[in-house]
Amino acid sequence: MSRYLFSILLFVLSCTVKAQCPLPAAGFQSGERLVYDLYFNWKFVWIKCGSATYTMKSSSYKGKPAFRNDLLFKTNPKFDTFFTLRDTLLSYISPDVVPLYYSKASLEGKRHRFEEAWYSYSSSGTTTRQRYVNPDGKEFNKTNFSHDCIYDMLSLFSVARTYDPKDFKVGQRLRFPMTSSEEVKEEVLIYRGKETFKANDGHTYRCLVFTLLDDEVKNKERELCRFFFSDDQNHIPIRIDFNLKFGTAKGYFKQAENLKFPLTSRVK
Repeated sequence: MSRYLFSILLFVLSCTVKAQCPLPAAGFQSGERLVYDLYFNWKFVWIKCGSATYTMKSSSYKGKPAFRNDLLFKTNPKFDTFFTLRDTLLSYISPDVVPLYYSKASLEGKRHRFEEAWYSYSSSGTTTRQRYVNPDGKEFNKTNFSHDCIYDMLSLFSVARTYDPKDFKVGQRLRFPMTSSEEVKEEVLIYRGKETFKANDGHTYRCLVFTLLDDEVKNKERELCRFFFSDDQNHIPIRIDFNLKFGTAKGYFKQAENLKFPLTSRVK
């Protein structure tokens, strides 16, 4: 589930920030678990269709300390009769939020996909070795290079949680090369400002709003996701809006365990 148009003037005037790594791991700790209710838009009606669970824990990768991130999207049995979704995402990042490995296994309807990315680093930049198996079972392998850090959906999520937006301006842009199947695409994360939002735990939160754009769609910018992060030191997603190929979906925060900091963004 992993994945609006803006004027040329806004594009030119917006502040652009290049992807940087490493970064301080500020807003999370091992043992964190977040649970979300999923909703799907069906003929202008929002239907509760399943759940998403995100976990982070201390681990190791190739013998070195790392964080392991897991994200599972799952539709419920009732919704499965209409459309089955099983997306399992896995990411290893270093303690200073440098991507190490990523995989995504998807079942969307009757279509299976699988992708992997391995990251390596040199003084000149980042190399990714990527493997993608499409719904027809055909395998693609490709190596990509960038002078900047290359991310995936899960490591980018961790990066977004490290930012302190007190000096951000509304409309400020952060550009990230990001893995997509066997390719690396230039994506854009834009800071939209602050909003309040009532979550499915019954509380209202102050949120920092970001949008993730696909910046390579025939000179048009397509919004992939909109994130509402808690305006506190945790920066957990309180709401996530997804623009999918087969429709739109939303994830509403329901439960958290073992957060690193108090949820001071809660207003009532």
